[in-house]
Amino acid sequence: MTLQEYLHSLLGKRVTVIGAGLSNRPLIRLLMDAGADVTVRDKEEAAALGEFYDTCAAGGVKFCLGEDYLKGVDGDVIFRTPSFLPFQPELARAASRGAVVTSEMEVFLSLCPCPVMAVTGSDGKTTTTTLIARLMEAAGKTVWLGGNIGHPLLADTDKIGPDDVAVLELSSFQLHSMTCSPDVAVITNMAPNHLDIHRDYQDYIDAKKQIFRNQRPGTRLVLNRDNDVTRACAVEAPAGVVWFSRREKPVPGVYLREDGMICADMDGTETPILPSSELRVPGMHNVENMMTAFAAVWGRVPVTAMAETARTFTGVAHRLETVRVLRGVTYINDSIASSPDRTMAGLACFKDKVILIAGGKDKGIPFDSLGPAVCEHVKRLYLTGWTAEKLKASVEAAPQYRPGAPEIYVIDDFKDTVLAAAAAAEPGDTVLLSPACTSFDRFKNFEERGNTFRKIVEEMI
Repeated sequence: MTLQEYLHSLLGKRVTVIGAGLSNRPLIRLLMDAGADVTVRDKEEAAALGEFYDTCAAGGVKFCLGEDYLKGVDGDVIFRTPSFLPFQPELARAASRGAVVTSEMEVFLSLCPCPVMAVTGSDGKTTTTTLIARLMEAAGKTVWLGGNIGHPLLADTDKIGPDDVAVLELSSFQLHSMTCSPDVAVITNMAPNHLDIHRDYQDYIDAKKQIFRNQRPGTRLVLNRDNDVTRACAVEAPAGVVWFSRREKPVPGVYLREDGMICADMDGTETPILPSSELRVPGMHNVENMMTAFAAVWGRVPVTAMAETARTFTGVAHRLETVRVLRGVTYINDSIASSPDRTMAGLACFKDKVILIAGGKDKGIPFDSLGPAVCEHVKRLYLTGWTAEKLKASVEAAPQYRPGAPEIYVIDDFKDTVLAAAAAAEPGDTVLLSPACTSFDRFKNFEERGNTFRKIVEEMI
């Protein structure tokens, strides 16, 4: 089915879109332009939606806005915003009445005319997705980047050719109700995450598994051999599994040899790709991201192009991004680190103890493991946001903690926190923003948090 055929199939049906945020706006405009009977539901009022509201209302779109925007949700087809999961009572009731509950990404996957490579996992998704896109471009492919990175692709479906490739980053929210799977599916790792939205950890795991459950024979599933949860996924895989590992040599797979060489062995023949020491992005987690990407594109990208792309890749914004070196102090933006595991991986990249800025909104993940890591890698800890006291308690409860090691400061205002950390820094220090929490206590997303940090640092004199 083509995009136009799909849109034609919606004529005469009531289409509801939940959420008028940036990710759903191209979808809403697409449905409006196709002449569909569209109702948009969003907690924001019309004034907050601004020109978008005015344009869509003039085009015939109906709106249910404000505090009661979910009251009486109905429609023949309901597009949910990713974080509004299908088990929410309003959606469950609509589905029981016969509504088709779907999403922009699910429809795109069902209509996409070219091969699809998709990445999910608890950490490393964006970097790995970006690497796969760069590698496929190095092989001469036209790449369409989407999902949680790039922009929503459904409206572009008619522009995509059969020889192109779509590379997607998919969250557990997007995958939760997915009924189709990509040609190459990647799970970077699995650890508790988003437990404030999922029913429990098992629900989160099950959502991630949707990336491969509908694969066909002849497709590929890339799994982390070193992670207990992802390793166990292999027994459920309908497709061929390719591993990556830094601890052992799996076949078929990509692995880190004892001498630091990244190698691949798909059929009993070892092929060196490049020494991990030549990567420009720091940390073992980035070695893992690189191996993951190599496993995903193996056989599609020449080894020489893989090595050259790896040597020139400098990372993605908000992921251990060096913002500035001022008077001998290095400022690093790791705003993407919205979980304890991600912050611990970032801390492990530094040889010397850092000055850490952390805190934000709780995701329902325990901070128990973070405390010992902070004691090992941090000399001064600056905490801000809703979780500041909880993070402080986790550090003070660590067996390694001694009063003053690290020094801990709790400051309410984000800018004041950054400036206080900067004032305490000496030449040779690193000031690291790696929050271990989401940004939603005071920012729209981790990008806004990282950009705010960058702006504060860049304005220092």
